Amino acid sequence: MTIPGSLGTGPVTDDEDGPRARLDPLPSSPAAGTSRPDAPGPVGAGSGVALAGASPARAHRRPALSRAWVRAALGAVLPLTLLGVWHAVTTTGLVPAYQLPAPASVWTAAVDLAERGQLAQYTAISTQRVLLGFAIGGSLGLLVGALVGLSRVASALLAPTIGAVRAVPSLAWIPLLILWMKIGEESKITLIAIGAFFPVYTTVAAALRHVDPHLVEVGRAYGLRAVSLFSRVQLPAVLPSMVSGLRLALAQSWLFLVAAELIASSMGLGFLLMDSGNNGRIDRLLLAIVLLAVLGKITDSLLGLAEKHLLRRWS
Repeated sequence: MTIPGSLGTGPVTDDEDGPRARLDPLPSSPAAGTSRPDAPGPVGAGSGVALAGASPARAHRRPALSRAWVRAALGAVLPLTLLGVWHAVTTTGLVPAYQLPAPASVWTAAVDLAERGQLAQYTAISTQRVLLGFAIGGSLGLLVGALVGLSRVASALLAPTIGAVRAVPSLAWIPLLILWMKIGEESKITLIAIGAFFPVYTTVAAALRHVDPHLVEVGRAYGLRAVSLFSRVQLPAVLPSMVSGLRLALAQSWLFLVAAELIASSMGLGFLLMDSGNNGRIDRLLLAIVLLAVLGKITDSLLGLAEKHLLRRWS
């Protein structure tokens, strides 16, 4: 019996294949026949079909290192290893406790300071100083770096002097800042701002000098000038370099915080370092170092998240 149908290129008839012939939607052309696993075809066609069938699954399979939990687990390997070695050398007596207290002693010191209300206070004050100094220094670095990077006159006028000031060590600023601003928050935040200024200034100025001139010409051809050209063409072009400079400036801010709080301070993690060293409390000293490392990593991670958002928004 002949059954008119839309499948295939002609009417479907009852034959020895039965229902399979009626349900097979594949055309009978030679090119389409290679997509059938059981159809005869050129040598290697079967393996090609297998690879083609597996390709969508492989396309959706993400590399292991692209998964956040895998990267987090790998990043925790070294700290946990160091913690285990630290615990081992202290509990076995390989290193005396007065030189290197056990991790449990450092934890006990943290609990003691937290119960006294000093741990949260010192951490909050140091974080506040870093954020204020970073905001001031980073903003000025972005402004002056953009000016020097975009203007040849400004570069010839400012770059040599800023390059000379950049070579001054951080500790050299402290006596001058104390004389000018006395012992207070102003001198500490100014010192941190100095540390945050130069990485941002250097990266932004260098990146703006190397923006593709053809890209700038295209922006000008579309009528962009001055601020609009900077915000819509040049700034997105240097955004990765600018964010790298900001992350470096944030790390510099934590370094300069310790220098500022070591000299004249009564609170903060730098003061905790100095006070613990004077009193021989190595457990508290190690606690301050660990807290500085953790806070530095947290703020850098937050800036990394902001970097991803900015790159998606502007690039």
